[in-house]
Amino acid sequence: MADTPRPIYRRVLLKLSGEALMGDGSYGIDPRLMEEFAEEIVQVHRLGVEMALVIGGGNIFRGVSAASQGMDRATADYVGMLATVMNALALQQALEKRGVATRVQSAIDMKEVAEPFIRRRAIRHLEKGRIVIFAAGTGLPFFTTDTAAALRAVEIGASVLLKATKVDGVYDADPVKVPDARKYDRVTFDEVLHKDLKVMDATAISMARDNKLPVIVFNLRKSGNILKVVAGEPVGTLVQGGSNA
Repeated sequence: MADTPRPIYRRVLLKLSGEALMGDGSYGIDPRLMEEFAEEIVQVHRLGVEMALVIGGGNIFRGVSAASQGMDRATADYVGMLATVMNALALQQALEKRGVATRVQSAIDMKEVAEPFIRRRAIRHLEKGRIVIFAAGTGLPFFTTDTAAALRAVEIGASVLLKATKVDGVYDADPVKVPDARKYDRVTFDEVLHKDLKVMDATAISMARDNKLPVIVFNLRKSGNILKVVAGEPVGTLVQGGSNA
């Protein structure tokens, strides 16, 4: 029997894209994938890692896309925030089916289905062994869920921000369009900004850099990757530091 991984992080924030929940579909939530993600999150949690999550809403509604088609950007962003609440509630259900107490905190007040975001309460939930899902982004338009993830990670004192994506790290070009694109094992925040690498938006990267919050970008679709990242295995791309790697 393989040894149980030993986590190197005490408290993490995991950023999930809404698109990751679609699977091979073009819309909505793939129940099989939701169950797989929930199972792996619970496995990490049972190692004693305090876990918070931010989830996007792109599988249901994309504010930027809607704005480009004529919808007012602020309105489109608010609709997108509501989509993240739907995903958060679905993930909460999948986690609690596995016996893990979970709380959804929303940046938009909707007390019938979620707690309001209160920093000290969120930290207390984590200390009590509950998983906390932050929904509705920052509660403000014109900010992405990447920025919400960086903000919440800093607010709760997370050791690392884990960005789960569809690719296995950060590349110098789109690996889907450029077959010989080079993958970075490590890259600095300044390099990400100066080279316009597609990691997170500039606001999120700047916030992580200014607060010395490391970011690890990895492929969520490879089973076991969350466990490997939390255990310190060289998975994906580590983003940290100043002007030189």
